[in-house]
Amino acid sequence: MSVWRLVIKEIVRRKTNFVSGLVAVTLAAAVLAGSMTILRLHDLRTQRILARKEQETRQRMAVLEDDYRKIMKNLGFNLLILPGNQKLSDFYADDAVSAYIPDTYATRLAEAKIVTIRHLLPSLQEKVLWPERKRTIILIGTRGEVPSMFRDAREPILVAVKKGHAVVGHELAESLGLRAGDRITLFGRTFTVGQCNEERGSKDDISIWIDLSEAQGILGKPGRINAILALKCHCAGNELANVRRDVASVLPGVQVIEQGSKVLTRAEARDRASKEAAEALAGEVGNRRQLRDELERFSSILAPLALLASALWVGLVFYTNVRERRGEIGILRALGARTRTILRLFLTKALLMGCAGGLAGYVLGTSIGLARQGEIGISFLDPRLFLLTFCTAVVLSLAASWAPAYYAAQQEPAEVLREE
Repeated sequence: MSVWRLVIKEIVRRKTNFVSGLVAVTLAAAVLAGSMTILRLHDLRTQRILARKEQETRQRMAVLEDDYRKIMKNLGFNLLILPGNQKLSDFYADDAVSAYIPDTYATRLAEAKIVTIRHLLPSLQEKVLWPERKRTIILIGTRGEVPSMFRDAREPILVAVKKGHAVVGHELAESLGLRAGDRITLFGRTFTVGQCNEERGSKDDISIWIDLSEAQGILGKPGRINAILALKCHCAGNELANVRRDVASVLPGVQVIEQGSKVLTRAEARDRASKEAAEALAGEVGNRRQLRDELERFSSILAPLALLASALWVGLVFYTNVRERRGEIGILRALGARTRTILRLFLTKALLMGCAGGLAGYVLGTSIGLARQGEIGISFLDPRLFLLTFCTAVVLSLAASWAPAYYAAQQEPAEVLREE
């Protein structure tokens, strides 16, 4: 009779003994497979969560950028492009602009592929005496922002003033009792007050904005402007030296000055939005990593304990089986069975127990892991984990049964039969 037939008959005869060992191996394999499944699913869920968080972060960044852009819009422009012969001492001391450039310069800049500046606004401004009101004001003419030929359209910082309309600064409006819709006479021309600005705490409060061509007519400067206002891009390579180099490549002979406080405030606002979004994502990554570390520590304790307990239990099962079969072993030895044949009988049984336990343990462990992670109903077949679980169960069963099997194979038939 072959070894396999003897093993099958012995398993059928002593079902409780085999099932007891099989349960131990299955539980050990299930703990290993379940722990690894939970960790793997945790990693997969982390990837999904982070992907969703990154998408939410991008959306939130877009909202924050838009909100900050609207807030920063009130700060106005942060770059001034002035004629090259304009004395900065006069400009800084009296805010007086006495040199002029063609108003086509703004269009030339807009048509150039310059990425360091945007929101170009040609402007003609001059401090004058308002003859009808006997008030010193700053008259500003603007035609609205010149759209870039190489950028997407953006909401303008300063909306163009319609012809025949005027935008009045806060102090002028309050002191003269002006409201939107009122009509004023300016240098003999009639204008409708389209808007009265809120208080800004600067020269804007005593300024009046009108259409550029109308301002050029009043001031006797047709086709001329004395400044181009611009916004420095919040991007890499936006240093003032680079901006000046880019502008000079298109408009040689002009000078560029920067209003530092506005630049700093705008940059800080945008950086804050980026930092807030990055911190939110980093916090989620930290929480998921901490949870995984806890799961990994628990698994590193539970899995070895389960394997050790299973090995001891399987060893006890086989030792008991050897004690119960001493008579059969003695007869087999008396009939000429060799030591290796007896050893093969027990190790074959252990092999069957390990294979069945590894397969059952993988199914049970992965099912528990899927349920534990709330992934019931999905298919989760990991060939590497199956191979690890299966081989571990087989090796555990063979290793635990080796000592009892070796002990059985070394029994002397005469002594065994004499005891029986």
